[in-house]
Amino acid sequence: MYAALFPGQGSQRLGMGQALYGASSAAREVLDRAEAALPGLLRLMWEGPEEALTLTENQQPALLAVGYAAYRAFLEAGGKEPLLAAGHSLGEWTAHVAAGTLALEEALRLVRLRGRYMQEAVPPGEGAMAAILKLSREEVEEAVKGLKGVEIANLNAPEQTVISGKKEAVERAAEALKAKRARVVLLPVSAPFHSSLMESARERLAEDLAQVAFRKPRFPVYSNVTARPEEDPERIRGLLLAQITSPVRWVEILWDMEKRGIRRFLEFGSGEVLKGLVARTLNEAEALSVADPESLRKALEVAHA
Repeated sequence: MYAALFPGQGSQRLGMGQALYGASSAAREVLDRAEAALPGLLRLMWEGPEEALTLTENQQPALLAVGYAAYRAFLEAGGKEPLLAAGHSLGEWTAHVAAGTLALEEALRLVRLRGRYMQEAVPPGEGAMAAILKLSREEVEEAVKGLKGVEIANLNAPEQTVISGKKEAVERAAEALKAKRARVVLLPVSAPFHSSLMESARERLAEDLAQVAFRKPRFPVYSNVTARPEEDPERIRGLLLAQITSPVRWVEILWDMEKRGIRRFLEFGSGEVLKGLVARTLNEAEALSVADPESLRKALEVAHA
């Protein structure tokens, strides 16, 4: 029994998915379908330039394609479907593709639009995000209370919270938090994600989502907004929209999974960010990544143990 996790922005790297493409017919099928839907995507993922890959509208479909390809490779090699699934921000979309809520091609088109709308919601240089380490959520909330233009964006781990908003406000909040002995890391992002400044992106994406059919997922997928597993297709549609301007409640998602008996987690896609967050949040949990043939082999050994 395990939970499937799918990463969000920041996990991309040049060459991601290429080894799985060569080793797994299922991964190859997924990535070929992604290339047919968005021509040029595979070359961008494998050859760059890296600056283009990191653009929000390119990064989001690339990470979705690689995450789903890794998941399908795992199933092809004998792995079973998860009891539950969750994705961090963009990764929630990948989780829904894995669960059958959305078709791959539809999801790729939608997350490219999502990324474009998010990028265009705030002029370059006007927004910022910062990770706050070594302070609890409550301490961060107390420190930013009353500061206009800054909001809690990600609750990643018990002592890792991300703030988002207008650049000047985030910088003021960062100084206030440093005075409380927090470690503050300004994030290299192009917009203030998961804040009210993304409202125009939410409104634009609503029109596109209204035209897409959602199906009941084969297994429950957690919403970043509610931190609960969701199965109703229309509710999922609304929550994916709300997610754009709402905090990612990752800590609560992991805690809820633990309460339901989950002790094993597999992160499908590029990088090991979520594997690290599991280690920082849960004391008695095992987390592995599935990103290439070697990590796939190790995940299968654990899954069948």
